[in-house]
Amino acid sequence: MDAEKFYNILKNCAVCPHKCKVDRLSGQKGFCNAPANPVISSAMAHHGEEPPISGKYGSGTIFFTYCNMKCVYCQNYQISQLYQGNEINIKNLSDIMLSLQQNGCHNINLVSPTVWIPQILKSLSLVKKFCNSTNNKIKSNEKLKIPIVYNTGGYEDPKVIKLLDGFIEIYMPDIRYASDEEAEKYSNTKNYVKYNRASIIEMYRQVGDLKLDKNGIAVKGLLIRLLVLPNNIGKIKETLDFIKYELSDRVYLSIMAQYYPEFKAKKYPELSRRIYKEEYLEILNYAEKLGLINGWTQDYSSLEKEDLFKPDFNKKNIFKYYE
Repeated sequence: MDAEKFYNILKNCAVCPHKCKVDRLSGQKGFCNAPANPVISSAMAHHGEEPPISGKYGSGTIFFTYCNMKCVYCQNYQISQLYQGNEINIKNLSDIMLSLQQNGCHNINLVSPTVWIPQILKSLSLVKKFCNSTNNKIKSNEKLKIPIVYNTGGYEDPKVIKLLDGFIEIYMPDIRYASDEEAEKYSNTKNYVKYNRASIIEMYRQVGDLKLDKNGIAVKGLLIRLLVLPNNIGKIKETLDFIKYELSDRVYLSIMAQYYPEFKAKKYPELSRRIYKEEYLEILNYAEKLGLINGWTQDYSSLEKEDLFKPDFNKKNIFKYYE
C-alpha cells in the first residue's frame, strides 16, 4: 500500500465511518476536529496494559489527541475531547517510535490512532524506507523492529483497516456496544456495531490468534477489550456470542471492570456509578460458559480502592503508579 498516496485521503477525509469529506490538509475540521499534523499528549513506557503488552519493560505508548468517538464517560477525555496535546510532524512521530524502542519497550502502542491512520502509515513507511535504503545512515539498533499495537475504541472502517495489512502486528480493539442505539447515545457513533464487527473480522483475518514469545510477550495477533458498563449498557453477552460464533473461541479477551463515571457520565443516571461485582462476575461466567477462556480479567476488589491506572493528562506523571 502506497502510504504517500493514501495520505492524500486527508484532502477529502474518509478515514473513519463518519466520512466527513473535509480537507484537513487545508485546515478544515470534521467530527473529530483533528488537524493535518499529528497531535500527541505523551509518549511513555506504560506498565498498565495487559501483561503480554506491558511485559517487564513497558509498552511504548503514544497517546494521540482527538478521537472519532465522543464517549460521555471517556477516561481520556482531557485529550480525546478537550484536545490537550502537542502538534508534531511525521518525522517527529518516527523518531518517537524509535526512541521508545531504544528505551527497551516491547512494542509501539498507538492509543486512539483512527483519525491519524494516514500520518501513522506515512511515519512507519518513513522508518521502513530508511531501513531498506542502501544509502541510509541510521544505525542498525535504530531500526524499528518491535511490533505495532493498534489500540482503538473500535469505530473503524473495515476498508481502511484492510489497508493496514502488513503494517500492524497486534490489534487491540474495544467492542464497546452490541447495540447501535446505545452507541449513538453514549458515544455519538452511527452504525457502530456493523463497522466494529466487520473491522474486527478483518483484523482477525490479518493477524489471527494472539501469539506470545517465550517470555510471554505478545508478538502478533488479536486481543479484544470488553469494558463492562453498568446496567448492561454494552450488552456484552451478545458481543461474546459474536466472538464465539463469528470469530473463534480461541480469541484472547481482556474483560475489564475498571469503569469509572468520568467526564459527563454523571449526567446519565444509568452511567453514574461503578459496576457492581455481580455485574462483572455475570460476564465472566458467561464467557467461561461459551468456552472463551483465553485472556485476562481484572481483580474487582482492588478496583474498589484507588485506581493507580486512571490517567490525569494534566500531570507530568500521567498515572499514579509513577508517583
